[in-house]
Amino acid sequence: MLVSTKGRYALRVMVDLAEHAEDGRIPLKQIATRQGISEKYLENILSSLVRVDLLSGLRGKGGGYQLTRDAGDITIGEVLRITEGSLAPVACLESEHRGCEHAATCRTVHVWRELDDLITGYLDGVTIADLVPSGVDADAAAESPACPK
Repeated sequence: MLVSTKGRYALRVMVDLAEHAEDGRIPLKQIATRQGISEKYLENILSSLVRVDLLSGLRGKGGGYQLTRDAGDITIGEVLRITEGSLAPVACLESEHRGCEHAATCRTVHVWRELDDLITGYLDGVTIADLVPSGVDADAAAESPACPK
């Protein structure tokens, strides 16, 4: 499993919004500047998160984006499934490929199922709130993004 730029950026943005939740709606330009992401690309990511109601977005004066739920109620797995689609390590475990003709005799399928369970369990066990540094000033945290571009 390789997480795309879109998935990594989506997680960074969700953490950014959680760190600045007390500020209310955050303008696209501020998020883009803090995260070093082009506004156009960021808008694409944010629209997919708005579509599934993880974020709310409002245009115009006083507009911007904010989380629709508490950061502790949003898991990394949820965000990555939205941006990446499947997180399955092999195609035969993806929902559209269920019922592989070799599943009954495949000697490796149990390995892939167990790996899939581990990945899913881990990513669904970590919330956006878990990624927000405790006791750290949000402005200071914003100056050094959690991961490289």
